[in-house]
Amino acid sequence: MLRVLAVDDEEPALGELLYLLRADPRVRTAEGTGDAAAALRRIGRALDSGPDGDDGIDVVFLDIHMPGLTGLDVARLLAGSARSPLVVFVTAHEGFALQAFDLQAVDYVLKPVRRERLAEAVRRVHGLVHAAPAPAPAAPEQIPVELGGVTRFVAVDDIAYVEAHGDYARLHTDHGSHLVRIPLSTLEERWADRGFVRIHRSHLVAVGRITELRVDGGATSVRLGATDLAVSRRHARHLRDLLTRRAGG
Repeated sequence: MLRVLAVDDEEPALGELLYLLRADPRVRTAEGTGDAAAALRRIGRALDSGPDGDDGIDVVFLDIHMPGLTGLDVARLLAGSARSPLVVFVTAHEGFALQAFDLQAVDYVLKPVRRERLAEAVRRVHGLVHAAPAPAPAAPEQIPVELGGVTRFVAVDDIAYVEAHGDYARLHTDHGSHLVRIPLSTLEERWADRGFVRIHRSHLVAVGRITELRVDGGATSVRLGATDLAVSRRHARHLRDLLTRRAGG
């Protein structure tokens, strides 16, 4: 079970975070502080105690904007030691995600904190602390397409995105597109474990092909190479969470 330190200068936010953490069965202890300097002193005791000591800490849940030292400052100080606890950022600001993952953060949780989203962060930490083995890579898969009486086989890994055409779907690769008689919903279910995600009722994309995520006036879109695709409001938050977690490894 995990030993957790939560750091947030806003007392109501810290109290809510501690309440949710203590309700998670994977958390053994969860203590909190509203001061970054006090957090560093507590982490220092944990390092002196060692990973199996009574004062050990497995993970720190850090706010970013705090008086004096920020959460990013704390994470930079911790990054120099291989024995430091893992770091999860909990913040109301989306704009620091890249800096957070440059500092090897395990996750980046946005406020207001949802129980399900926090549980996902705890699951990731738990897996790292207990060295859960990575799943075996999926076997290569190809999909047959008909072209002028000739059947070709397109590797799923070569597909950037899929576009709905009624009961058909158009597969877009770097070298062209192919129409297959398979509904988009079927491919969404079949390829979920291969990194494909629904971003719109008309589009399924390979997450690894996304090079940009844009938010402009409340409208969200992604870029895959030279192609821009709209993201529906229904799917926007899930996609942002997914890309943030993916950036963290």
